[in-house]
Amino acid sequence: MNKTETLISFSDEERLARLRLIRTDGIGPVLFRQLIMRFGSGVTAAEQAPELAASSGRRKPLRIADARDCARELEAVNRLDAQAFFWGESAYPYRLAATEDAPPVLYTLGNTDLLSPTSTLGVVGARNASASGIKLTGMLAGKVSDAGTVIVSGLARGIDAAAHKASLSATVACVAGGLDVIYPRENTELYHKLTSDGLVVSEMPPGTQPQARHFPRRNRIISGLSDGVLIVEAALRSGSLITARCALEQGRDVFAVPGSPLDPRSQGANKLLKDGAILVENADDILNELSTWHQGKQPILQADFDFTPREIVTTSERIRTTTETSEGTLLSLLSPSAVHIDEVIRLSGLPTEAVLSGFLELELAGKITRHAGGKVSLS
Repeated sequence: MNKTETLISFSDEERLARLRLIRTDGIGPVLFRQLIMRFGSGVTAAEQAPELAASSGRRKPLRIADARDCARELEAVNRLDAQAFFWGESAYPYRLAATEDAPPVLYTLGNTDLLSPTSTLGVVGARNASASGIKLTGMLAGKVSDAGTVIVSGLARGIDAAAHKASLSATVACVAGGLDVIYPRENTELYHKLTSDGLVVSEMPPGTQPQARHFPRRNRIISGLSDGVLIVEAALRSGSLITARCALEQGRDVFAVPGSPLDPRSQGANKLLKDGAILVENADDILNELSTWHQGKQPILQADFDFTPREIVTTSERIRTTTETSEGTLLSLLSPSAVHIDEVIRLSGLPTEAVLSGFLELELAGKITRHAGGKVSLS
């Protein structure tokens, strides 16, 4: 960040308001961002969102998360000696900030200098990895980290653990539960080494036990923090392929190590290679590609985001940014199958701002559902 750029840091009141928004049932990362851009601040959004939801036709009242509960969450983070980074602040990792569903808050424990390094590589793979897969992962992650690239992974057993162990002082572990919940337990020693020498991050409140639905969300953080993602061993139906898909949707490179077609753990990586992933046999295959990727690219800085409110909606008036006709147009173009927002904009003939604002109100009303990759469908 150069000297002419303004550092953005939120007040305690704004941080609490933003946390209340994201902890509200029915508000996910994309809707959170739309509300912030609509109202200009978390404080105003937390005050006005319930009325906007009601005026948009939401049947069940939108109840913003209790301020006391959220204050206790932040106190728990402080007791862990962890740090909280909010989307929109300058210190929030810029790679992750640029993704459409970036976590509104990211909790960290360890060396925060690892959040926005020059170069990053996500490394994921099978939990029941082979001995050769674990050995190769250690060799690749070690050489890549020695070259100055930070390794990002998920603290799972197998490939993830091997990647972390080979790059202890230059590795970020993204976990699916709270920062204080070690999972799996067999990685307890590794977890403590990471909080001392590396970095552990989570979007979940302290004390949260990881559940199956949390891991896909964790995976998009791994890819979001990375310039590219390496798949070493992965079955056709695995979390590693979810991470690879997230990487592609976020515009990241996908690397894969080929394996025997007789080994189910190699089928996922081999399929990625068929689909155009970058074949990896040694660390230079990765480093050369990352070097090319960075040439001519300028980092995305938080100061580049425009947080000017699109429109101020007061509690004393019921303001709709789309007419009933345009709302009907948007709904008529949607179905239970997800379609990209750009396609809806093209077919509707409406201004982009009208469509985005209309989707904001329709989502608040519970009439549409957002999907990864900028897609929407009828709820």
